[in-house]
Amino acid sequence: MVYLNFTDLSEEAQNRLLENSKKDVERKFGESLRKYIKENHTCFETMVEEEAIRNLYSYTFIFNP
Repeated sequence: MVYLNFTDLSEEAQNRLLENSKKDVERKFGESLRKYIKENHTCFETMVEEEAIRNLYSYTFIFNP
């Protein structure tokens, strides 16, 4: 679960959420991503960012007033 202040949906807060999601993706799927990237000659950072954006949809957000 991710707790957010409803009044703080600034760009900084959004970037913080994306960075946390990137860390989650690297921790969960790092080895399989590296293998895929090596086989398909793609960019690691691009893949992690794309997967991090998808990963955000799996979070449960709770907004505090």
